[in-house]
Amino acid sequence: MLLKKVYVVVALLAVGSAMIEGLALTLTAGRQYDWRGAMASLAVAAGRRLADFIPAFLALPGAAWLYEHRVLNWDMKDPLSWVVLFLALEFAYYWFHRASHRVRWFWANHAVHHSPNQFNLSAAYRLGWFSKITLSLVFFSPLALLGFAPQVILVAFAINLLYQFWIHAEWIPKLGFLEGIINTPSAHRVHHASNLEYLDANYGGVLVIFDRLFGTYVPERDDLKPRYGWVKPLTSNNPLRIVFQPWIDIVADLRKARSVRDVAGYLLGPPGWQPDGNGPTTENMRRQAAHSTDGSG
Repeated sequence: MLLKKVYVVVALLAVGSAMIEGLALTLTAGRQYDWRGAMASLAVAAGRRLADFIPAFLALPGAAWLYEHRVLNWDMKDPLSWVVLFLALEFAYYWFHRASHRVRWFWANHAVHHSPNQFNLSAAYRLGWFSKITLSLVFFSPLALLGFAPQVILVAFAINLLYQFWIHAEWIPKLGFLEGIINTPSAHRVHHASNLEYLDANYGGVLVIFDRLFGTYVPERDDLKPRYGWVKPLTSNNPLRIVFQPWIDIVADLRKARSVRDVAGYLLGPPGWQPDGNGPTTENMRRQAAHSTDGSG
């Protein structure tokens, strides 16, 4: 009961903050705030509650078994235990988030979050409905083997996501020395940008240290304004279209599959993968852009 009350309070604060941001930007900054998009995000967030009927054990596949066979034990009353959990979860989050962009099966659900064509606080709660069904949270299950109870992992994950609410803002400037250390609005603008120069970058949750370690950190450039939304923008504000369009596209591609390799590629390859190797993946688009620039294409 307490958790439900906390959830309601957090949800109301998030929606209220997004509406205040919209009013402030409209009245004081003179910006064209995308109110229809914001309402679509709210509708998607409301519809996401329908996913609550999906069995909870799917939230962390295999975690209960791994916890029974854990190799360590942690006293969660000890602050050090939470520090270790925070860093371990950050590492798991990095790979979960990276896979959500690089594996089409996971991207189909995560793409919902990247569909807004304007970057604002309301985008923070535009989330896909099928994270349990896609089993995308399996990346966090190994934390149970390390000795963290599944319920504790989910609480830590929720706190991680809660932190990320405020970084969905275009009006917050760069934060000086914090850039490149923590996930800031500037770093997250890059992550949400569909500019070719910014694609597939800044996967961290609270920190960006793993982005720096694994070569996926890209700072925001003063000379390159982020363009938001999908590479091929979705202009509809229909919440059902927003949620289901990536899956409709997958089904359409699967109908063209002529081999097991094709099926695997369409499901597990990067977004844009095609059997002939010439699909609009990030790598291919960058290769083509480089050829055009050097005059060889």
